[in-house]
Amino acid sequence: MRTVFASLAALTAIATPVIASAHHPAIIVDGQRGTRVSPNNDSNPWWVDYKTDLSEAKRELRSDLNRATDYEDRIDAKEEYRREIADAKYDYRKEMAERGYRVVNFEPNRREYIGRR
Repeated sequence: MRTVFASLAALTAIATPVIASAHHPAIIVDGQRGTRVSPNNDSNPWWVDYKTDLSEAKRELRSDLNRATDYEDRIDAKEEYRREIADAKYDYRKEMAERGYRVVNFEPNRREYIGRR
């Protein structure tokens, strides 16, 4: 009987933070919370490199799909494209982390476009 109560107490202790965080969605549990958000605009040379990598991957995909002779060639081209995009994202994230930034998303910063409408 004593082990049953001990088990229930342990489960309650484990479940309490999960239940509490469900009631407070504004609580952020992030190891990089204090770091700055990466500047996703053309003033950042690593952002420009990332955009260049994307452009090259798209051109290569287009070329590979034009040269594809069967279904497997098209699948291989698309898989290679996905790998290149993942590699570009990894490289950009790594460069930003080395410089003390965190990458929130891979979209351009909106402040870059304000007033250009």
